[in-house]
Amino acid sequence: MSEPSVTRVDPHVKLLDEHVVSRAKRRGIDALVYAPHFTRLPEIRARAERFSDDELLVVPARELFTGPWRSRKHVLALDLDAPVPDFLTFEGTLAELERQDAVVLAPHPEFATVSVDVVDLNRNLELFDAVEVYNPKHRAAHNRRAREISRTTGLPAFGSSYAHLRGTVGEVWTAFETAVDAPDDLHEALRSGVPRRVFHRSGRAHRLRCGAEFAHLGWENSAEKIDRVLLSSREATHPRHPAYGGRFDDVAVY
Repeated sequence: MSEPSVTRVDPHVKLLDEHVVSRAKRRGIDALVYAPHFTRLPEIRARAERFSDDELLVVPARELFTGPWRSRKHVLALDLDAPVPDFLTFEGTLAELERQDAVVLAPHPEFATVSVDVVDLNRNLELFDAVEVYNPKHRAAHNRRAREISRTTGLPAFGSSYAHLRGTVGEVWTAFETAVDAPDDLHEALRSGVPRRVFHRSGRAHRLRCGAEFAHLGWENSAEKIDRVLLSSREATHPRHPAYGGRFDDVAVY
């Protein structure tokens, strides 16, 4: 790992396998936060544990889709005690995360129709622990706006590869000025606002990676995916899946 006082974290990746782990290590990453779409927490935890070793820590998390699909707001949650489904109301999701005392991050703020905005953050400052200021799916204007949101809200910053494609892993990282040897170390660093700096690669290769990630939005918003996820209560993170025992029926939007 890196020198004890600095830990390089890629705080949001969507995929995890031997190739991802190998690439992260080659890029000098010490820890990944693994938060795949539409996957229940026990499965995420098991996979994170499987791929963690002395060189790379993998921390489980959930990127929750709140509200209806066409106006959804993503919220990244770490240190969950119990599974939380997608497609609850925004307020219902935050209430559950507060109940669990989770670490709550704002990924890609004000990006497209999938993000919290500065009004959401200002109304819930006590619940959010950090806001993302660099994301490969962003255009330059989005990153500038994200940095402005971090400044105006006073929320600490983070940057991630948000990798939906293996080649993007390690393109962006956040260097925390503390040792992170276990998930709880990262949770505490985020909660306490430990000093950190956001870095990203540059040059033509990085721009191509960013372009590929932006193009991937087509699948992210495809009709096939929408139908599969929204219309079937058999999907793992659908709020009416039997695994949740009806606990969230009163705040489910589907």
